[in-house]
Amino acid sequence: MANPTATAPSTDRSHASDALVIGGGIAGIVTALELLRAGQSVTLVDRAPPERFGGLALWAFGGMALVGTPEQARARIPDTPEIALRDWLRFGEVSPNDPWSRAWAEYYVERSRAEVYDWLVAEGLKFLPAVNWVERGRFGDGNSVPRYHVIWGTARELAGRMIDALHEADQGGRLNLLHRHRVDALEHSAGRVTGALAVDESSGKEVHLQAPVVILATGGINGSLDQCRANWLGNRPMPAAMLNGAHPDADGRLHRFTQRHLGGRIVNPGEMWNYAAGFAHPYPHFEGHGLSAIPCKSALWLDHRGRRIGPEPLVTGFDTHWLCRRVAEQQKPWTWHLLNRRIALKEFAISGAEHNPSIREQRFPSFLRELLLGNKRLYDQMRCESEDFLVDDRLDRLAGKMNQLTRSHDIDPAVLQATVDVFDANFAKGDALNNDPQIRMIRHARQWGPDKLRTCKPAPLKKPGAGPFIAIRMQLITRKSLGGLRTDLQSRVLDGSDQPISGLYCVGEAAGFGGGNCNGKRSLEGTFLPGCILTARAAARSIRSGD
Repeated sequence: MANPTATAPSTDRSHASDALVIGGGIAGIVTALELLRAGQSVTLVDRAPPERFGGLALWAFGGMALVGTPEQARARIPDTPEIALRDWLRFGEVSPNDPWSRAWAEYYVERSRAEVYDWLVAEGLKFLPAVNWVERGRFGDGNSVPRYHVIWGTARELAGRMIDALHEADQGGRLNLLHRHRVDALEHSAGRVTGALAVDESSGKEVHLQAPVVILATGGINGSLDQCRANWLGNRPMPAAMLNGAHPDADGRLHRFTQRHLGGRIVNPGEMWNYAAGFAHPYPHFEGHGLSAIPCKSALWLDHRGRRIGPEPLVTGFDTHWLCRRVAEQQKPWTWHLLNRRIALKEFAISGAEHNPSIREQRFPSFLRELLLGNKRLYDQMRCESEDFLVDDRLDRLAGKMNQLTRSHDIDPAVLQATVDVFDANFAKGDALNNDPQIRMIRHARQWGPDKLRTCKPAPLKKPGAGPFIAIRMQLITRKSLGGLRTDLQSRVLDGSDQPISGLYCVGEAAGFGGGNCNGKRSLEGTFLPGCILTARAAARSIRSGD
């Protein structure tokens, strides 16, 4: 029931500019930057406070799938747009009946070098020399070569550079930057979008934002767990509980407005890029906030009773989409990673800038020391801060701690011991005679140098001197939307007849990173930040040319 004393917000002011960008993440910032450099006036409206300007990039790790880079050439990686497209379409299962998504996939692999890599280098960004090999596919159907590049300084460095460039491009006060403003509706007349109606959340007053061109850069829907559940595909298992790895502001409100009032099309909102190994943020920024772990390849992935999930073991780095489905199929909405200190020091990591200070702060000696000697800092930090990170010298006592955390008697110490004994028995007959599929996958991963640096040589969990034992409670964590508003190669929003809605553009995650769903069901990983840049630059190019 509505509050009878509530009053409608009053109209306070209006702003007019050549272009209105809604959303202050990387896609919105790059769009605004390119338009400012072209001499246009821009209003950029963002719901977040100034300290969160930059969106999820402030916390993201900064990995990018790029094709044909100097880093690949130096590592003798034979990559081409043709190879990348083959991997992309096969792994993502992009529908042949979805021509705009396929067109954006082609656009990405053909232009990621020139329009992302070269452009960022010209803006002063650098990449780590090692190219990582992620999302290989369970059957070799993913990335056939390494192409995952990491920004030196993480995505926070990217956000900082773009924000600095944005202000440098603001000649003569042509940038109107509005923080803490929520856009509730797009204004339109005679079939053309003419601006938006926003609410200043600091004062509660309405603000009319007038512009002949509006660019939606609002992110996806995965910050709203309600929207995730509402759009979850019925043929896929959904866990009873999930953590939020996006932000509650990413709720798809303008997706729905565009569809209902302007005739836009939301494509495949049930396709999502979530992660299977999240745990609660020790210092949450909002309710349900989770951190995404980079799971240890050498850890045993267990169900709620302490039994190894199988028969095909869960191992990261091959197929994240499949991992999420397997985790969601479990009887309870959590799983366990069982490992030891030896594994944790070398392999345990948390995705994002927040828990990678050596890369974020560009401290190369510290980064090299952690890479070669182990990340004791992160191990000690999680042991002290996270209730999901349990440590003990004995498996029976560890089982007790696991039960205490879940307020259950699910873990039988004898079952946990037997799980470890069965795995460790693989090593009793020597390396040449073990036949565990997880060990085979680890050995395959270690053939690539950068993976070998971050992956332990297979060994028993009870290896002398490798303890103590560690159990980490994990849950599925939401992250990115793979679906979004249908767009053409100029980032114009299309209606049900595939005709552009006059004056309306959409970039980044809101556009499914291009076309509405260019990744299909799976991403080759690292396609998101480049997708934001590519769609943003395409929109700005189209707006500058007057198309």
